[in-house]
Amino acid sequence: MRVLGIDPGSLRTGWGIVDRNGNRLTAVAAGVIRLDGEDELHVRLKEMHEALTAIIGEHAPDEVAVEDIFQAKFARSALKLGQARGVALLAAAQAERPVHAYPPALVKRTVGGGGRADKQQVAQLVGAILGLKVLPKVDATDALAVAITHAQARRVAPIARRPGSRAR
Repeated sequence: MRVLGIDPGSLRTGWGIVDRNGNRLTAVAAGVIRLDGEDELHVRLKEMHEALTAIIGEHAPDEVAVEDIFQAKFARSALKLGQARGVALLAAAQAERPVHAYPPALVKRTVGGGGRADKQQVAQLVGAILGLKVLPKVDATDALAVAITHAQARRVAPIARRPGSRAR
C-alpha cells in the first residue's frame, strides 16, 4: 500500500510518500511545496492544488492521509490553514483516492514523540523509523509522519472500503 501524507499550510505544504509492505515501511519521496507569501491567497491555493495533483499523478498513492486541523491561537491563521487543507482534500478527491485525517497529537504519539514532541524531534523519529540517512525538510518529515500514522493504522485495523470508492 502506498500512502501520501500531507501537512497542509498556506505558505509551506509538506508531502511525503510511504510504501507499506507487511510490517516494513519505506520512504518513496518527500518534499515541500513552497508558496510565495507575496501572492494573494487564492493564487497560492491554486499553485498548491496544481502541485499536489502532479504529485498524486506521478507517485500514484493508494490512499491519502492529511493532518487534521488543530486549535489555532489566531482565527485568521486557522482559516487559512483550513483553506489549504480543503485544497489537499480536493486534490485527493479529484484523483478518487480515499482520504483519512489524523490529529497532530496522534501523529506525534504514533511516531513515538509523545503528544508534545517538537518538529525536530518528530523529524528525527521519522528518520529512524524509515531508516533515512538524510532527513528531508521539517514540513516534509511532518507529512511523512502523517503517512506513517495512516500506514500503521491500516496495518492494525484495515479500513473498510467506502461505498463508491474504487478498489486499488
